[in-house]
Formats: sequence, structure tokens, C-alpha cells
Amino acid sequence: MGLIGKAVWYIESHSHGELTLDEIAAATCVSRFHLARAFSLGTGLSVMHYVRLRRLSVAARALADGESKILDLAIRSGYGSHEAFSRAFRESFGVSPKEVRRRGTTDGLPLLEALDMNSEKRTGLAGPELIEREVILIAGLSNTYTNESNSEIPNQWQRLGPFLGRVPDQVDPCAYGVICNGDDDGHYEYVAGVEVSTFERLPGELKRLRIPAQRYAVFSHDDHVSAIRSTCHEIFSEWLTSSSLTAVDAPLLEVYLESFDPQTGRGGIEIWVPVSESR
Repeated sequence: MGLIGKAVWYIESHSHGELTLDEIAAATCVSRFHLARAFSLGTGLSVMHYVRLRRLSVAARALADGESKILDLAIRSGYGSHEAFSRAFRESFGVSPKEVRRRGTTDGLPLLEALDMNSEKRTGLAGPELIEREVILIAGLSNTYTNESNSEIPNQWQRLGPFLGRVPDQVDPCAYGVICNGDDDGHYEYVAGVEVSTFERLPGELKRLRIPAQRYAVFSHDDHVSAIRSTCHEIFSEWLTSSSLTAVDAPLLEVYLESFDPQTGRGGIEIWVPVSESR
């Protein structure tokens, strides 16, 4: 059973009461950062979003079966009050708990079924090169996404296009996609940019991002750029779980080398995963 399968098993086995990302990560023997990254890459959902939707889906079925005590159901689902539960229920399904109980059916509700715990497959990812990098200064365009909205990232690169090759003090021809500042609900910042030697002469519309010195495991992505998420999923769900290295909570880098062809979406692409030695 892979990492996501272990997390799903733990979540489904602890369906009542409080459940935190730290607790689930401890049960799967990885860091909260590692689990959050792997789960979102593999499922398109953040861990805690999955927990909430699964509990609300179970609650919806209980209501359709005639559950009368909504407060008891709210507490079992991890909510501290009838109001908080009802608000989350309506936001997820578009109807109130009382309405589902009145109807006696969940037909038409977008319920979330438990994920298949044995669906992860190994594809033989090649091992990485380990490198040490000093501070990296990135100048680019920034936006915040969720797993549901990241289809807009190509448009972000299009907006960066007029700046490429013209950014003051650019270090080399490579372009960088930086994933950082993630939270438990699956929001993260994505910065599309280039490395510069100084921020002093940058135009005001470009974001400045300073990435501290870090050790990276560098993986080659040999497929089309649209499949980069699949490679990242394998790195976090498979390769790192059997490695002596641990993913650390620091920016993850997509590096588009000079040989990358933006017209075809193919060519030199690397994925730089921040790592440390396991304790």
C-alpha cells in the first residue's frame, strides 16, 4: 500500500472526532509537508479537504437514512456546533442537513466516496542528482491557486512571456516555476520567473522571491510538461518514501532549461525537491 493509501486508511478508520494533518502524517511516518504535497498531487484534494468532504458525505447518508439528532451528527463529523456543521454542509452540497433528512435521499448530491487505497502504481522513476544551492533570487509573476484552479498556470506563463530575456540582472536562460507558501486547505503560491543576481533594478510589477540556501534532489522530467504533476506524485508518493532523504517544508522548483521548447511543451525540465537526511 502506497503513502496515499495509508493516509486514506487512517482517515477512514478515524472518521469520528478531531483529526489533524499532523496526526495523519505521524500515522504514515512522513512529515506533514511531505504528506500534504503527495496527497494533493495524487488526488487533486488537500488532505483536510478530503477529510471534511468524506465526513460530510457520510453524514449526508445518515441524514437520508433518518438521523434525527443533527448536533450529535455534527460532533461525530468533527464540528463543534450545529451551525458550523450546517454551514459546511450547505457550502459542500447546496442544501441544508434538514432538507436532506426531509427528502430521505442523497440523490443529486456531489458526495465523495472513499479513495481506492490500492490504486497507486510504481513506474520506475530514475534516482535524482543531489545538489547544494546557495540563496536563489527569483523575479517573476505570482498567483495563488488551489488544486482545483491550477489549470490557470499556463496563462500565468503567457503573461510572463514579454519579460523573458529582458529582466534586468537575469542570471541564465532558465525559467523557474516555484511552488511555495502552501496551507492545510490546499492553497499555494506559484511564482513563474527567472533567477536574478539582485532585485535592485527590477520593474515594480515583478514579484521578488528569496529562496534560502537548500539541498535539492533533482529529478528529470522526460515527458510533456502537462504530465509534470504525475512525476511529482511519484516522487513524493513512491521514491521519497523508500529513500534515506526527507522532503522539507521549503519551495519546490520546476526548472525549465534552455533546451525546453515552450511551443511543443517538451525538452529539458527538472524538478528540484528540497530535502534533508532522515533523522
